[in-house]
Amino acid sequence: MEKKILITGGAGFIGSTIAEVFLAAGWEVAVLDDLSRGRRENVPERARFYPCDVRSAVAVEAILKERPAVLCHQAAQIDVRRSMADPRFDCDVNLGGLVNVMQAAVKAGSVKQVLFASSGGATYGDTEQIPTPEDHPQRPLSHYGVAKAAGELYLSVYRANYGIPYAALRYANVYGPRQDPHGEAGVVAIFCARLLEGKPCTVNGDGRQTRDYVFVEDVARANLLAAEKGFSGALNIGTGLEEDVNGLYEKLARAAGVTFPPEHVPAKKGEQRRSCVDVSLAKRSLGWEPRVPLEKGLLLTLEFFRSRMKA
Repeated sequence: MEKKILITGGAGFIGSTIAEVFLAAGWEVAVLDDLSRGRRENVPERARFYPCDVRSAVAVEAILKERPAVLCHQAAQIDVRRSMADPRFDCDVNLGGLVNVMQAAVKAGSVKQVLFASSGGATYGDTEQIPTPEDHPQRPLSHYGVAKAAGELYLSVYRANYGIPYAALRYANVYGPRQDPHGEAGVVAIFCARLLEGKPCTVNGDGRQTRDYVFVEDVARANLLAAEKGFSGALNIGTGLEEDVNGLYEKLARAAGVTFPPEHVPAKKGEQRRSCVDVSLAKRSLGWEPRVPLEKGLLLTLEFFRSRMKA
């Protein structure tokens, strides 16, 4: 397979890290992003850049022009709360955008694999099994989760009818440098920014809800391995370890030298109580496992925000 990839959402913190990892592995990389959440400076210099929305005709033209062997679809509306407040917008971006780029992939005729950023938390909903394996029923509690689960079904249709295999990488809670500290998504980034600014942090509910936090570089490496090995199907990408929000705050506050407690507010609709994924299939199929432990990843992320604030 030709080592040529187009990454939608490639100016975001996950997409740009994926771009860097593929470039380092000798791939030719193109990036497509509307910069609604991503930043132009995140895009590596050696990657070609197309500033456009995945729902637009320009996106289709970029894919037809690039004729990538791998289409890595990271572009998404990622705010769970916005999906609950405006489900039509969430559907337009997360399903309309996916269908638009997949129709372009069919026309291009060059795409041999799709890497899809799915969700290892939102698509499962509250589960009976922790850590949760890929064969667990998907019972999403938010419109965002429904759209991600539906995206996998759409991709199965393209695989069945057009012979384009896909890897649905069900990410746990991804964190790391370049994450956007503004908005709902990315509690690590939000806490880092507020702690360094000396502002109080907000915790929804009692703070005992758990998540599986996986470092962005580990996620990028999983995408590269899935492409190189031609993996097809659903695959959890996380750590298999739970951390509650209270514990996460304590670790970051200690690292930042802060002693004041967080402020608790009422829990939000659509929020899961526990979320943690079983990553044994990724280890068996890709030879992948997370390398960056939570404490180290939090320190790296905090240092990134500290250096950016100084700059």
